Amino acid sequence: MRDLHVGALVIVEEPAARPRPVGILTDRDIVVQVLAKAPETLPGLAVKDVMSSELVLVHETDSVEEAINRMRGRGVRRLPVVDDQGALIGILALDDVLETFAEEIRDLTHVPGREQRREREQRP
Repeated sequence: MRDLHVGALVIVEEPAARPRPVGILTDRDIVVQVLAKAPETLPGLAVKDVMSSELVLVHETDSVEEAINRMRGRGVRRLPVVDDQGALIGILALDDVLETFAEEIRDLTHVPGREQRREREQRP
């Protein structure tokens, strides 16, 4: 996780080559459940000992608003994304959503200048 700069790993089982999410391990899980409580247990722990198996999922056809509501309602920052058969196809992170919204807002800040320029060009 450190080497790849990721904050979460989705744990999957692979029946018939379709990876289905069964858990998620976050950097916060490691810090809160292990390092803050009993760091000496870290060498003997397996991922299954620390991962969250109560997954909050989002389907690829769900809206971003639905995804945000799930994040907010369950207090999570990342949602595994599944297809219509429940196979993992990605992960949606709160950071991804915020970055997209920031780009949209940045684009909107150019509208007043373009409007003023258009008005100047249309004046007789």
